Amino acid sequence: METTTVTGSAYGDAVRAVRAGELTADEAANQLIGQMTDGEILGLLDGDSPRWLLPFIPVLLGRRPFVAGAVRRLGIPGLRFSDGGRGVVIGASTAFPVTIARAATWDPALEERVGLAIGLETRARGANYSASVCVNLLRHPAWGRAQECYGEDPVLTGRMGSALTRGVRVNTMACVKHFALNSMENERFEVDVAVDEHSLHEVYLPHFKAVVDAGADSVMSAYNRVRGEYMDVNRALLTDVLRQEWGFSGFVTSDWVFGTHDAVASLEAGMDVEMPLRLLRARELPAALRNGALARSTILESARRILRTCVQHAAARKMEAPTRDVIASQAHRTLAHQVAAESIVLLKNEPVGAAPLLPLAPTTRHLAVIGRLAGRANLGDHGSSRVRPPSTASPLQGLREALPGVRITTTTGQNVRRAAALAAAAETAIVVVGLDQHDEGESVVTGGVDVGVLGRTVGSGPLRRVLIGAAHLAARFVRGGDRSSLNLRPTDERLVQAVVAANPRTVVVLISGSAILTETWRERVPALLLAWYGGMEGGRALASVLTGSEEPGGRLPFVLPTDAAHLPFFDSAAKSVVYDEQWGQRRLDGEGHRPAFPFGFGLGYTTMEHRLLEHTLDNTGGHADVLVKNTGNRKGSTVVQIYAADVSLRRPVSQLLGFRKVTLQPGGETTVRVALDAAPTLQRDPSTRRWSPRAGEWALLASQHSPDSWENAVRLRHTEGLTDKDVITDGLQA
Repeated sequence: METTTVTGSAYGDAVRAVRAGELTADEAANQLIGQMTDGEILGLLDGDSPRWLLPFIPVLLGRRPFVAGAVRRLGIPGLRFSDGGRGVVIGASTAFPVTIARAATWDPALEERVGLAIGLETRARGANYSASVCVNLLRHPAWGRAQECYGEDPVLTGRMGSALTRGVRVNTMACVKHFALNSMENERFEVDVAVDEHSLHEVYLPHFKAVVDAGADSVMSAYNRVRGEYMDVNRALLTDVLRQEWGFSGFVTSDWVFGTHDAVASLEAGMDVEMPLRLLRARELPAALRNGALARSTILESARRILRTCVQHAAARKMEAPTRDVIASQAHRTLAHQVAAESIVLLKNEPVGAAPLLPLAPTTRHLAVIGRLAGRANLGDHGSSRVRPPSTASPLQGLREALPGVRITTTTGQNVRRAAALAAAAETAIVVVGLDQHDEGESVVTGGVDVGVLGRTVGSGPLRRVLIGAAHLAARFVRGGDRSSLNLRPTDERLVQAVVAANPRTVVVLISGSAILTETWRERVPALLLAWYGGMEGGRALASVLTGSEEPGGRLPFVLPTDAAHLPFFDSAAKSVVYDEQWGQRRLDGEGHRPAFPFGFGLGYTTMEHRLLEHTLDNTGGHADVLVKNTGNRKGSTVVQIYAADVSLRRPVSQLLGFRKVTLQPGGETTVRVALDAAPTLQRDPSTRRWSPRAGEWALLASQHSPDSWENAVRLRHTEGLTDKDVITDGLQA
């Protein structure tokens, strides 16, 4: 269980004093530091585990919190770390859908509930610090850890990441990662990212700032370099931007083991804790402090940040820790099911005969469920974010439970002829294909690691070369990493084509953590869903959507192009890359490419109409009022999406400003107010750091996905109300 305070300890007294308002968190931190030895203070600045535990980290990560900076004499519990992007990695915990699936819900309130559940289970496992908030932007869907992010848009990412942060930190300190510009996996230890000032601050950092503003207690620095400097020694970002410009007062930790490159320089740059072992800092900081190479004030500054944050959080949360009964409780399983169902994106649902193929007709008596993934729960990556739930449900199991009176025949599809014959004999065929942990995920072993952190004996000479060579060799055989193709496996494509040829009533279900191109077979398939890595209840949620007891509530958090060439160039072996403002839907808009499915797209089992009534916006934000009508014959949801663009351009580029999910009864209507983020319409002056409106003729649209026409847009302005003069037609004011 959790050990956050010790009765009668100095730390416990400090927490109680802050809770009672007798001390500020800064004063409490200073009092604790005044009682500590130099060795204890230095011990706050790295992990408590010895370096020989390195080979056992993958096993231990799933069994206990990793601790940094505990001081038993004073009752200081230290940072008790657990990973947790889709659930707690310690023990058997609730496995929620992966982060990008939850982004597809476009529902921050639901994501905050997920954060609350993850924080509760984290605390029940004895941890007080959760690295659950990953907000790196999806620059390219081939990124191996795409499933751990919220997609390609800064506003969507910022809103969802902020919601998770608010939920998590009710019970545990929330850490946001990986700061910054981390969206490649195979070369994450070495790649150097070049980026101009405008792209950096207007594209790749706004969502990090949003999460910091939402109260994030900690930031994890990335492995990669930015503008030639590794992130742990990147003072320009860790101090000048994060602390001075944004006002972040929490602490910064390194990414694990190989994320610290210089013990002294990283501390001076603003990276407070080397995680999770006693490596560089344990060897070098004591001598640096003694000989004057490291100022004592620098050490105390980091120590104060760490203790202040810990004390403040412990004082603010509920005193009584949850019991382990909350772990994988029925309430959390129900929440996991709801999130999975609301994340599923219905991309196609064409009529076959008199009605759309989905939901399945209640008269259905024989289904063929086909594919190697049909009988697997397939929870996603097996790296540091892996969750091991006490139970799971595959798509096949979910359908059998939902349709006990229906005959279900099944095959993996390895024998394509048999699969086609099975499909032909059934009323409807459901093909479940896609990716798994072998196709994408964290690349735990790569060739770019700096083995010098393990000690001087391996820092140079023959042993270093042997270890690096072994790492490069091992990297060829480990699962995961960046994807080499955005297509399905060729065997899966052949299976889809064979089944739909045998039975025109075919539903294709895609399982993945990112985009999959569908051009070679999409036109032949009447019904297509993207069901992600849906968590422990994913199979049951999918069955509920297929049968119509629940609606597919998801909308794409990225664009699905028709050609990978329409996306930025991606080289998984690159040692240096340039990040600009052209990616995803924005790149397609700017170059005039129509997507297969645009950003924000998703169908339901009913039809909706949106009409923008009025809006207001200034540099700090604003709102839009939208009339929403359910024009169909069943209850359903929609996501009201507000976009802006400079319509003076020949090809306007859509910028998401805000969104809101709405559920309506058949025939129902309501007016909803959508909060708007002004940032996409602003630019930052690099010299003054001030923000001002972008030049151009900006217009606004309420839409159900990224718009392909700006014909009926209204002029974006900063006063309430609209007149006929504000309507814009074909980019020209009427």
